[in-house]
Amino acid sequence: MAQSASTGRRSGDWLREALPKLVLSPSLAIVLIFVYGFIFFTFYLSFTDSRILPTFGLVGFENYDKLFSLRAWGIAVDNLFVFGGLYIVICCALGLALAILLDQKIRSEGFIRTIYLYPMALSFIVTGTAWKWFLDPGIGLEAVVQGWGWESFTFNWIKDRNFAIYTIVIAAVWQTSGFVMAMFLAGLRGIDNEVLKAAQIDGASNWALYRRIVIPQLRPAFMSAFVVLAHMAIKSYDLIIALTGGGPGTATELPATFMYSYTFTRNQMGIGAASATIMLMTIAAIIVPYLWSELKEKK
Repeated sequence: MAQSASTGRRSGDWLREALPKLVLSPSLAIVLIFVYGFIFFTFYLSFTDSRILPTFGLVGFENYDKLFSLRAWGIAVDNLFVFGGLYIVICCALGLALAILLDQKIRSEGFIRTIYLYPMALSFIVTGTAWKWFLDPGIGLEAVVQGWGWESFTFNWIKDRNFAIYTIVIAAVWQTSGFVMAMFLAGLRGIDNEVLKAAQIDGASNWALYRRIVIPQLRPAFMSAFVVLAHMAIKSYDLIIALTGGGPGTATELPATFMYSYTFTRNQMGIGAASATIMLMTIAAIIVPYLWSELKEKK
């Protein structure tokens, strides 16, 4: 009896230990196949002569040579620098300002915080469509203001090649700045109040307080915001398609829209896979050092 009870306990312990693995194994297998498997397959296709369908004739780095010689790719990369730079800087500045405002323990903080965070509940497709209507000269802001009697008012950035990229920045900042605000607000609430009180007793002004104590202690929040925003900027696709469609011309073309166009529209799958690989390597170059530094600090 004692031996059978011991055997039953061992089998029960084994089942309790194995059950989480058994439950998670299907999800793990799906992720390995449909995420990492297809990442590797895309990397492989970038070295083949694939066009409308995948083929397996290896051509070495020919697709990468063609990619970097294409004017459209150069324009997409230049647009990414403009969009990504403005997007990250404005989101961080606006998010920090909003976080400092809410950190003053103002009335209705919860309601205001919800309003700032609400755009994150929308998809980029919805955001792009809404801002397209708002910025369209025929039905949007320009038409409304002119209807009020200010007929000389013009705001046709979405139709102007030189300014269209900034409409993408406006929409993206509106969507994401509330999320950045939440990150900075969490960092502000984590700062030791005793340090701030000691600095105030020593006669530090509010400007000196934030410049010398508060903002330096927000470095982890700044790094996290930079990584998240850079990742979102590099893979931006749906917002551009909904708002401008990459136009006018190629004025708002980004690497993600370039990759889709060459892979599925121009039937240059090898070049499209090469551009996707470059995007993945760029994202990895941002995220991997960040993760390494975080893990190193924890050790």
